[in-house]
Amino acid sequence: MTSFVHDFPFDPAYGRTLDELMAVPAPSAPEDFADFWRARYDAAREVVTAPEVGPLEDERDGVRIHGVTYTSVGGVRLGGWLALPVEGAAAGPVRHGFVVGHGYGGRQEAGPDVPLPLPSSAAILPCVRGMGARGLVAGIPDVSAGHVLHGIESRDTYVIGDCVADLWCAASALGELVPELAGPGRLGYLGESFGGGLGALALPWDDRFAAAQLTVPTFGNHPLRLTLPCAGSGESVRARHREHPEVVEVLRYFDAATAAESVKLPTLVAAALFDPSVPPPGQFAVHNALAGERELLVLPAGHFEYEGLAQDAAGLVAARRAFFAKWLGR
Repeated sequence: MTSFVHDFPFDPAYGRTLDELMAVPAPSAPEDFADFWRARYDAAREVVTAPEVGPLEDERDGVRIHGVTYTSVGGVRLGGWLALPVEGAAAGPVRHGFVVGHGYGGRQEAGPDVPLPLPSSAAILPCVRGMGARGLVAGIPDVSAGHVLHGIESRDTYVIGDCVADLWCAASALGELVPELAGPGRLGYLGESFGGGLGALALPWDDRFAAAQLTVPTFGNHPLRLTLPCAGSGESVRARHREHPEVVEVLRYFDAATAAESVKLPTLVAAALFDPSVPPPGQFAVHNALAGERELLVLPAGHFEYEGLAQDAAGLVAARRAFFAKWLGR
């Protein structure tokens, strides 16, 4: 077990050793789990995303960064950033593409997700509905504690399902803007925390993705998460569950570990031994359930400042580059 000095009223390592974390399973899926998600995916693929690219906002790390907007399910217009390789226009087609999810703080800029893992790459960095400077939607809370509860009364209205669709529509928008990236097996996915959990839910049904990297993914093993105090959005869900225990039936359809059992593409998971915001047992449940080629990078901590963090972050960047070079760079 990893131990840090902290002032949380609970143990962010949850008393688990690495061996114990490696044994955390995924909950059983509802009988119509796959049908539910395939229907949502089919609906998202029918959306005319009509992407529009804004003026150049930045140029660094081998890419030009523009603002971008696109339409997602329900006619919701969302924004984000589009990264295009500087050499792309002059040196031929883009070779790789990425959809990059964000954490539950939203996204205010392209930020440290650029540079991209591979050269000659394009990427779309969307703000899913309700989150970030360019994802604000009337009626949807823009703070994680409220956002994670929005529409949770029903599997058909829960905002998490629409956020997953926002990623699918972002992939469609990228394929329209960069035709070289349209078609099966052309994309990689990157997601951290909230974006990691959304990615696990999105990936099984979408053959446009060839490889993925999930960092400290959330939404893994909801039945277990409901027993674990935390400082993240899961605490809001725990509070709602205490008042409305029936919410567990909705959460069964939005369990990232359950979905991971259908993720067959190569996936690198960076999971933490100590994390006050996303309990490590849920993170490892996502990794443990993956059905395809999988790699694990164990982090000392997530969502927590500690000595050595910069070095560990650099190690993750290097591992990510090697992973995508292996699986997407061929």
